[in-house]
Amino acid sequence: MGRGRIEIKRIENTTNRQVTFCKRRNGLLKKAYELSVLCDAEVALIVFSSRGRLYEYSNNSVKATIERYKKANSDTSNSGTVAEVNAQYYQQESSKLRQQISSLQNSNRSLVRDSVSTMTLRDLKQLEGRLEKGIAKIRARKNELMYAEVEYMQKREMELHNDNIYLRSKVNQK
Repeated sequence: MGRGRIEIKRIENTTNRQVTFCKRRNGLLKKAYELSVLCDAEVALIVFSSRGRLYEYSNNSVKATIERYKKANSDTSNSGTVAEVNAQYYQQESSKLRQQISSLQNSNRSLVRDSVSTMTLRDLKQLEGRLEKGIAKIRARKNELMYAEVEYMQKREMELHNDNIYLRSKVNQK
């Protein structure tokens, strides 16, 4: 038996109303999460219960999403479409990120240059050991990926071989 259709109106029984709220809230939060993951959408969901408790979900920051909404809402009334506002927003974000990357790269270069020249022999040996461990981890991960790829290719080759045998047997039956 399937679920019956319910009339959409306020539930009078407080216990039933609270249970329904919890179940539907959780379903709504799950749907918001799924929408953000499946569609790569920026989602913010805010729910206040009848008791005044706050429930929220955001795949980014709720405040950042609300600010973006306010900006898009005010900009669309003044200028162009939401797509234009989104494009402008992402351009600003990408320029900020480029500046951060550039700044981090510059500081990293100067740190490495300055610190290596002033390191003691003991410090240099420790650094070398950490680098070797890092390289070993990288090699292990690379080998793991290569083995997985080889295994996949072997399975694929076997499937193709079996498909060919199957097709030959079908042709021979006719």
